[in-house]
Amino acid sequence: MTQKPKLVPTGFIAPDRATATEFWVVRHGESTWNVDGRYQGQTDVPLSPVGMLQAATLAERLTGQHFAAVYSSDLLRAAQTARTVAERLAGAPPVQLDPGLREIDVGQLSGLVMADIKQHFPDYLTSLQNDPWATRRPGGESMEDLFARCGQVFHVLRARHAGQRVLVFTHGGVVRVAVGLALGGVPEGAWARLSVMNTSITRVLIGEQSGMLLGFNDDAHLENLLEATEADDVLGQSP
Repeated sequence: MTQKPKLVPTGFIAPDRATATEFWVVRHGESTWNVDGRYQGQTDVPLSPVGMLQAATLAERLTGQHFAAVYSSDLLRAAQTARTVAERLAGAPPVQLDPGLREIDVGQLSGLVMADIKQHFPDYLTSLQNDPWATRRPGGESMEDLFARCGQVFHVLRARHAGQRVLVFTHGGVVRVAVGLALGGVPEGAWARLSVMNTSITRVLIGEQSGMLLGFNDDAHLENLLEATEADDVLGQSP
């Protein structure tokens, strides 16, 4: 007799851990442009001194942990964070860079602060407020575009690492994509409320047909450090 899938209280069929992939998705440490309040998107900006300290503190927290693989956005701020942590993991796995894990493309907003954006792109800010999901950054991407691009990457990695645990270093917008995949979408207007701190850990279980959010924005390792910034290039506010 075939055993029926185990149901959680709502009747939702949880992903099968034998075939699903557990992703630990980490936002990069503070960058130099985070400090300056500049939108960066896919501009290659390094970690600030505080960002390096945040990465080292995360590395201490994860020392000895085992992951089947470590992936990172190829942007420097994510790759620096990834390499700092990976060398402390069990087996010191190599960091595999994937440009598909880059932050949302902010186009003409790159390098600007909010005062500049308010002056030169007021229509964009109005559109963003009315439709945060589909509004494209001038010359760049929307959250809808980002979800399609990065969602494809996560599903490729899921198929490659079925039944395994994988560590991914990326950006605030991509963390939100992972949450959306886990929840089967994010309620309208909720994207801006998903606060993602520097070097925080978000854990998701993603299967072929379903997902589950296991933990979100865990930055307990930073409790004794300077406060991590939560603003990023997805939100219509100063980073």
